Amino acid sequence: MKPYGFESLHVWQKSRRLISEIYLITNTFPHEERYSLTQQIRRAAVSVACNIAEGSSRNSGRDQARFTEISYGSLLEVLNLLIIATDLGFLSQKQEQTFRSEISEIGNMLNKLKSYQTKEYKNQQINSSPNHQ
Repeated sequence: MKPYGFESLHVWQKSRRLISEIYLITNTFPHEERYSLTQQIRRAAVSVACNIAEGSSRNSGRDQARFTEISYGSLLEVLNLLIIATDLGFLSQKQEQTFRSEISEIGNMLNKLKSYQTKEYKNQQINSSPNHQ
């Protein structure tokens, strides 16, 4: 079976690995956090990959860039929640720094993807303008 376009994106692959790591680490959180902080971090991490995938289905670079932007917002939400988890003693400083490094790398990749998508949108606008034909 032929893979979808988003599956070949390195940023999507890295975000999948982040999801796995988030699920593993949140399994160590206190049981009473199961339906609050644990669930919220997991949802935010899943949202990163989902928005990359959903954006890839859009026809215009502008629409794709919008979903990439949403993905970046979810990524920062993950970071914020991990910082809170560290403040609450559920993560060590070292664990937070490891996640922070991964999040920074994914964030840089998302920014590059958005720049490319935005450029594609501008090129589509130029190529479809009446003056260009």
